[in-house]
Amino acid sequence: MRRTEIDDLKERVGCGAVLESSGFAIDMKESTRRAVKYRRDAEIIIVTHYGKGWFDPLGDAKGDIYSLAERLYRVGFVEGFERVAGLVGFRSAEPVWRARPKRPPHDVSLPERWAARRRPWPGSSTWRYLCEQRFLPPAVVQAALAADLLREGPYGSMWAAHTDEGGVVEGWEERGPDWRGFASGGAKTLFRFGAPTALRLCVTEAAIDAMSLAAIEGIREGTLYLSTGGGWSPQTDAALQALASRTGALLVAATDANQQGESYAERLATLAEAASCDWQRLKPSADDWNEVLKERRKENEEKRRRKRRAASASAASRVKLRPAKPALDPTERDAGGSGGVMKD
Repeated sequence: MRRTEIDDLKERVGCGAVLESSGFAIDMKESTRRAVKYRRDAEIIIVTHYGKGWFDPLGDAKGDIYSLAERLYRVGFVEGFERVAGLVGFRSAEPVWRARPKRPPHDVSLPERWAARRRPWPGSSTWRYLCEQRFLPPAVVQAALAADLLREGPYGSMWAAHTDEGGVVEGWEERGPDWRGFASGGAKTLFRFGAPTALRLCVTEAAIDAMSLAAIEGIREGTLYLSTGGGWSPQTDAALQALASRTGALLVAATDANQQGESYAERLATLAEAASCDWQRLKPSADDWNEVLKERRKENEEKRRRKRRAASASAASRVKLRPAKPALDPTERDAGGSGGVMKD
């Protein structure tokens, strides 16, 4: 086969087609326009470069569509090429993503880009997203604002700062009703919510999960709620090592209740062992901590509705009806009545 044929087929078939034909499905909740997550049972593959590349987030494997075909079909390059060629015209289930919001010029520094955005305020689109759609209590959002951790993003999205140990913004998570991503040109370090000197270190996979766990625990004293932003960069690893090396530190793996969350928990256990600090697994009862928060909110609302119904029923049962006035015998009319006293 010619090189031009190989390159042409790459342009005509995306990695998503190979995955979907092999039983993988898109995880919409965890996908972005630039990184689409596919799952098949416990297996996870992330498709990047607009369908032209892929990598395994739980391992080191990565490559183009041909290496993906070789991996999934367990064949050599030639047969892998033929399998890919058979998928020409295959229609992937990948959605049409909203165009990426326009970015400021890249000669503007990350801290300057961060400072140019407004903080959320009661009633703003980001505030409504966090409090009404994500069910975060206003007190938790206010605490995050007091720590200068949140900004208003485009289309009602939230920016949640990732900072270094000195508090310098190095990037930010972007989450919204129709948008999910990370700061272009930014570095994933850690979202840090809570006392900077805290020794109980709760590590989650998203800033919203970190704030949700804080809400569930009532922003527990002596706790620093952290988020890796769904990744594990060298900067993230170095930041976690520095925190875990504090005397008396407790590293809490509060990652999601799924295969990826367990993989991160194992990494945290290894990191804790290397730092000689205590370690604990704190698993959410739902898929993640925000789902737990939502479930608790719904349960509390249902309890309040039942109490109101019970109170209304109890009040209704206590209402006493006034006894009916007995009718007068027509032969015993009151002398003061209009008819007087009847005579024989």
